[in-house]
Amino acid sequence: MKKGTLKQILLITDGCSNQGEDPVAMAALAKEQGVIVNVIGVLDRYDSEDSHGLQEVEGIAQAGGGISQIVQTRQLSQTVQMVTKQAMTQTIKGVINEQLQDILGESGSVEDLPPEKRGKVMEVVDEVGETADLQVCILVDTSASMKNKLPTVREALIDLSLSLSARMGGNQFCLYLFPGKRKSVQKVLSWTPQLDSIERTFEKINSHGVTPTGPAIKEAIKSFKVVSRKSALYEDDEVYDDRPR
Repeated sequence: MKKGTLKQILLITDGCSNQGEDPVAMAALAKEQGVIVNVIGVLDRYDSEDSHGLQEVEGIAQAGGGISQIVQTRQLSQTVQMVTKQAMTQTIKGVINEQLQDILGESGSVEDLPPEKRGKVMEVVDEVGETADLQVCILVDTSASMKNKLPTVREALIDLSLSLSARMGGNQFCLYLFPGKRKSVQKVLSWTPQLDSIERTFEKINSHGVTPTGPAIKEAIKSFKVVSRKSALYEDDEVYDDRPR
């Protein structure tokens, strides 16, 4: 199995979208383009859960082929890491299952294999998870109700960067806030291998009441096209560009 690149959108929000495109439709579009959409719903107390918000969180993740998780603010850091890694494993298993179906027929999957062979497949899954390149576009809800949660979000993202730094594969992150200061979605961090530069990003966030989740996912999809073009240009430079450095 080729090393490849695993592409994820990580959406962190606490409420329902109320502006712009349908986020479920945008998540489905992302999946069509090979980008998994994971959603973390951040709540202060479980008894404050809003049923419509929960349905939307689950609907976005389901349409995007990803994982949804409802979490209390204090548990956010470990949840961000867990969801990111679980989504990697799920994606790799999906690719392997597709390959097994070609060999074993429509009913073939990892779970159908004998225990010994299943264990070997999971070793491959773990290995690919360590060596594959990972691109994560992070979308953070900055609507008014998220204001007091943003410092915890910042720490969780820094922890994510640190936890993934031990992987053999390359990591790339970008960060969008929605709504932004002047428009519905604001890019605050271009693609980078480290998230430690987000410290200053969260200091002067102007929180608003609207929650344009759909437009945020749409912008995230565009960002993967940009980083893919940059990667291709970089590879061309490596091969053809003989200018002095």
